[in-house]
Amino acid sequence: MVKKVIIAGAGGRDFHNFLTYFRDNPEYLVVAFTATQIPGIERRRFPASLAGPKYPLGIPIYPEDELPRLIKELGVDEVVLSYSDLTYEELGRFASKVLAAGASLRLLPPSETYLMTYKPVIAVTAVKTGAGKSTVSRTITKELLGRGFKVVPVRHPMAYGDLEVVVQVFKSEEDLDRYGVTIEEREEYIHYIRLGVPVLAGVDYGKVLLEAERLGDVILWDGGNNDVPFIRFNYMVTIADAMRPGYEVSTYPGEVNVRLANAVIVNKVSRARREDVERVLRNVREVNPKAKVVLADMEVFVDRPELVKGRRVAVVEDSPSVTHGGLPYGAGYVAAEKYGASEVVDPKPYAVGIVKELLQVYPHIGPVIPSVGYNIQHIRDLEVTIDRMDVDVVVLGTPVDLTRIINIRKPVVRVYWELKVLEGPTISELVDEFLNSSLRK
Repeated sequence: MVKKVIIAGAGGRDFHNFLTYFRDNPEYLVVAFTATQIPGIERRRFPASLAGPKYPLGIPIYPEDELPRLIKELGVDEVVLSYSDLTYEELGRFASKVLAAGASLRLLPPSETYLMTYKPVIAVTAVKTGAGKSTVSRTITKELLGRGFKVVPVRHPMAYGDLEVVVQVFKSEEDLDRYGVTIEEREEYIHYIRLGVPVLAGVDYGKVLLEAERLGDVILWDGGNNDVPFIRFNYMVTIADAMRPGYEVSTYPGEVNVRLANAVIVNKVSRARREDVERVLRNVREVNPKAKVVLADMEVFVDRPELVKGRRVAVVEDSPSVTHGGLPYGAGYVAAEKYGASEVVDPKPYAVGIVKELLQVYPHIGPVIPSVGYNIQHIRDLEVTIDRMDVDVVVLGTPVDLTRIINIRKPVVRVYWELKVLEGPTISELVDEFLNSSLRK
């Protein structure tokens, strides 16, 4: 008997699970996707051109809030959880919702959906959004480039736009404009573009991988949203956050990433309490005693420090880190503090639209503005919120140059950050291990 399935996702892992496991599987019929975490990406349809002959009309995508109703009305047998960055409490609540509605819950193991490649693959993941994964990915990329390798970063999907664009190759900021990507996507791609390397993404990662194999010597899996890699890897580095101890063993699939890692980088140690650093180290060693462990910091700089000292500032941080990532602030706030701002002004009294909504939905957010921008209205709300604030300077903790997207009528200070290894193996030594493991395999 064919099982009816709903795949619960957020515009990434959900589509990959469908394409690699369910699309041509005669034992299952996927009757719907649900979407969460990302504002405004539901109420779409997974295209028939990708869904295959069993789905001539495509597959509808509903808000996850409707999941209990859909289970009952569609006679669903199984819900497949296909998004990440969850605490175990959130995972348990989701499971309870599914079970109470009458369906079983399934988590696919990574081995069921890995793509295979003949090129060496180094994967970079994390235990929670905002741990500093992009900084590590960029540092590893620079190390490989310095050794003469053609590196092709393959970024975890953020399929928020046209789902029929199955492969995206970004080589310049003009490509970002051409594809009309969101601010979140720009935040993740711009690091690589500035290094002069192409970054790949899309919907069908079998085809994305073929293009990556064509373009490069080494593939770097950039595991956004802290998801398990889509591609079977030779070596994996997982980032833990010393300022949020416990997530390394209390998040899904964060703990899976720790258990799979060849090396774990414990980041932000200088801003964390020593007991918190020790707690992270104990947890990592308990679940993966074979992993190499690195203690590191993210060093923060600004381009115009003289504009920050003694000034009232508005701070814009990358949205996922301070929303579902759970951080109260990011690099922008750290920079404002480091360079002597007189006050980081709370945006709450000035916020409008989606910015106001996010600050209410995520009350842990400190006096910073999430750089939300999944559609034109979101971008407009961000612009109006910044414009309304009574500040002297705007500090951009997001790597994106927002002045290309919105009109900021106040002086702008841009924040930069680099990885600094304090204890343990260097990035060069980890890359040596990766290359040696690739040769052995």
